[in-house]
Amino acid sequence: MTSQSVCAVIVTYHPSAKMVEHLRKVFAQVQALVVVDNGSSLDELEPLRLEIRTLGFQLIENGENLGVAEALNQGVRWAKSKGYPWIILFDQDSAITDKFIDQMFAAWRTHPDCERVASIHPRYVDPKTGIEAAVPRANDGSPVFPMTSGSLMPAWIFDKIGSFASEYFIDLVDWEYCFRIRAAGFLVGDSRQAKLLHSPGDPSRTTILGRTFLHSQHNAIRRYYISRNCIAFYRKYLWSFPGWVWKAVYWQLRETVVCLIVDENPGCQFRSLVLGIWDGLTGRMGKREGL
Repeated sequence: MTSQSVCAVIVTYHPSAKMVEHLRKVFAQVQALVVVDNGSSLDELEPLRLEIRTLGFQLIENGENLGVAEALNQGVRWAKSKGYPWIILFDQDSAITDKFIDQMFAAWRTHPDCERVASIHPRYVDPKTGIEAAVPRANDGSPVFPMTSGSLMPAWIFDKIGSFASEYFIDLVDWEYCFRIRAAGFLVGDSRQAKLLHSPGDPSRTTILGRTFLHSQHNAIRRYYISRNCIAFYRKYLWSFPGWVWKAVYWQLRETVVCLIVDENPGCQFRSLVLGIWDGLTGRMGKREGL
């Protein structure tokens, strides 16, 4: 093992057949791999179990959906227990590109303050359209709201600021951790060479009153977690990062209004939105039953 040995963590939830192809490409560029599954069926897990015989990676089967944050924490704990100094995180639907890991490390090595960099993120490109996701940037040029998938992190950051916020369950786990990194005095960086094929929320374009909006197509359950966790996130970081939090409030309000207008079942979406806001204000976190 070297100072740049990497363990990849992939979280799965009802993975498709294409997941195995993504897994192989990741495994080819890292020194170890752990897949954490959140309650998939035996039929869905079988391709992963078969692939273990060929690649020899670690598979953690939770048997139920513990949420993205807790699954990431499980993978990170496994990687740290094996002594890996670097950990890279992926969603099951993200596709790695050639020389991805090398390009990520190149970005870290050339950073003017690399020893303080706690998270490095790639470019995110939609595999269907080829369009690169727009990433808001701070004054130092670093991404403000990067995604978890594709993030390369030194293992020491988890000792410094703790694990991912398991109470979020899903959604905004990435935003919360990156803001926690900044609040602790560490840095977020990115690579302009490394490209990850990723399409969060299956975005769609809609024209309303002559204006075109790009919006996600999350179902009502995800809308609940997004609205709830947004409230929790805003409450936690408003005073530390007021400018960026108010911008996030504006972006989220705009997307929510568009989604309520174009969704086929706006009543269900609205119920989830209101319930999420209420739970966020009252501090009810974790997995929400009965959605």
